[in-house]
Amino acid sequence: MIGWMRGRPMESWTQGNRSGILLACGDVGYEVQVITRHLQHLGAGSSVELWIHQVQREDATNLYGFVNRIERDLFRQLIGVNGVGPQAGMALLQECTSHELIEAIRGGDLRRLCRAQGIGKRTAERLAVELRTSVEGMEEVDVKPSLVDGGDNRMTSTVMKELEETLLTLGYEDLEIRRAVKALSEGLNPPDDQDNEGWIKACLQWLNKP
Repeated sequence: MIGWMRGRPMESWTQGNRSGILLACGDVGYEVQVITRHLQHLGAGSSVELWIHQVQREDATNLYGFVNRIERDLFRQLIGVNGVGPQAGMALLQECTSHELIEAIRGGDLRRLCRAQGIGKRTAERLAVELRTSVEGMEEVDVKPSLVDGGDNRMTSTVMKELEETLLTLGYEDLEIRRAVKALSEGLNPPDDQDNEGWIKACLQWLNKP
């Protein structure tokens, strides 16, 4: 399962209400659908990083790319609601920034949610009811590996990546992992920033606490 990619955009494309880029990673070019308003920031030639959600079907593999993890995780929350497919999820994130969308869901702003293409009143109501609790605190725990370095009691990006891979393999969700890292980083005695095993052990203890 692809969760993150770094590469060079070769070209961009638009088909109806869908937009994307051809992302060159090594010797392979991946077609990745992105939010249309992000296209201008993903110009050809410059290296970009995208958080990926992969949808595997019998007849196709689709990649959806996001400029930060909170957008990717929010997208995953959206498409978990009955009646909200990937294109409706992309439409919601096209209409609103992640912050605006979280606020609309928390506040039950059905009018704002219905502005997105393909979202009717009943679907908007389901979004507000089913996701109101799960989006709480998402913005406060948006930890990105490239931003982890450079401070006291902060792990390096390499340790963070290894930690994420280990805990994801054990079945934990992205949001759970980031909450654990945030809580431990702000604690009195966080693990050493180079101690991968220490972080894994501490996170497991935090995640399994009563």
